[in-house]
Amino acid sequence: MGLDPNDSLSSIHLMMRLLNQMITSDLMKLGLIIDMSDTFENLDKSFNIKSAIEKSEEIVVDIKKTKTDKDIDSDYEYTRGHLYNLIEKGQEAINGILDVAQNSDHPRAYEVAGNLIKNVADISDKLVDLQKKMKDLDEQKKGPTTVTNNAMFVGSTADLQKMIKQMGNDK
Repeated sequence: MGLDPNDSLSSIHLMMRLLNQMITSDLMKLGLIIDMSDTFENLDKSFNIKSAIEKSEEIVVDIKKTKTDKDIDSDYEYTRGHLYNLIEKGQEAINGILDVAQNSDHPRAYEVAGNLIKNVADISDKLVDLQKKMKDLDEQKKGPTTVTNNAMFVGSTADLQKMIKQMGNDK
């Protein structure tokens, strides 16, 4: 049965924390370390004054910044430009590596060319995905375009059965 390094590390960590607490409390007793929580109260007693410091509640306000249409459009154009640039550079690199592969007939060069072609194809897919996402955003801005027509039959069940029979005979 061997020693678990995690157990020994956690026990060392615990011993270090206890030792730190003991040293801190001893130094506080000697007056070498001041407890900062009581600093202002001790000063108030020393100068015989009342503290003007008031404790206030911290109010956290969650501010959500929404992107405007202008920001979304500029981000789209920026990303689209970068994707086009990557595709163009990838095409140049493919042409270069194919020349190297054909001149050397080395299998590794063909493997690199294949990987590069795959990467350029992936970037092209990202460009198409970007177009689709923008189209979805535009549709989302416009709101739902579905129209639901609820047809309602007013009449007796006998009238409904007659109508269903007529529709069946017409077909």
